[in-house]
Amino acid sequence: MKRLYSIALTLCLALFCACEKPILADDESLQKEDSNLTLSISQLEQTSFASLTRATASDVCTHLNFAIYNTERTRLKQTNQKVGDSDFGTASFQLPEGSYQLVALAHSSNGNPTMTNPAKIQFTNSLGYTDTYLYHTTVTVGSEPQTLALSLHRIVALCRFVISDAIPTGVARLEFTYKGGSGHFNATTGLGVTNSTQVVKYDVQAGQKGTQYDLYTFLHETEGIIHLKVTAYDSADNMQHEREFDIPMTQNKVTWLTGDFFTGVTPSTSQAFTTTITIDTDWSGETHLTY
Repeated sequence: MKRLYSIALTLCLALFCACEKPILADDESLQKEDSNLTLSISQLEQTSFASLTRATASDVCTHLNFAIYNTERTRLKQTNQKVGDSDFGTASFQLPEGSYQLVALAHSSNGNPTMTNPAKIQFTNSLGYTDTYLYHTTVTVGSEPQTLALSLHRIVALCRFVISDAIPTGVARLEFTYKGGSGHFNATTGLGVTNSTQVVKYDVQAGQKGTQYDLYTFLHETEGIIHLKVTAYDSADNMQHEREFDIPMTQNKVTWLTGDFFTGVTPSTSQAFTTTITIDTDWSGETHLTY
């Protein structure tokens, strides 16, 4: 009897598994011929996407995210891509007729941001903050298939912190902690929506000179000020040196902050910077400050 019961149970389980519908992953993309909405990235800021080779694309962005939301901002579908994927830059969806919100992102973080709500797309300290490009629109899906060419625009501000003097003996790590910007942004505006404390860490070696550290943020307005604390630690996490700065920043612009960090005079946070402004062909402008 036990043997018969075991056989019957096995048959029932097999029948159940055969009839069970598969669970679809949140990431969903279709072949173009099976879709009625195809998205194709045409440009990242001032760079043509088609001009990027696999090698140069890695310098611009390593991840792409496409998300579709209904008019109530509920996410319906999302596709995530990495550089090297055969379909990198193109995503296709099958949608019922109607109106939708569409969001496309390009970035080089260590993973994909949380995109559940288009009004609060979230990057985190663990993912890292990088150059980030956004496209957002409302699209109407009808009876005929359509293809949209997307031109993404940069929504971050960048502080490029340069240490001119040599990293002293005993310093193994630099930690940059900054407030005033945000790690989360609203896709409809491209502006930050939370008062984040952003942290970026770099391992360093004694003797290095002229080192450069990139700090990205989503500003709450097109212009803003971040408060930056730079801390040097030894290999046992003991603090060796620390300085603080208030830095003016602008969306889609680079603010260079250059000086002697370890041998310079420790300033107050309200110090006056020496300022020059230049134009960069990739960013809309650059400001050079000396501390």
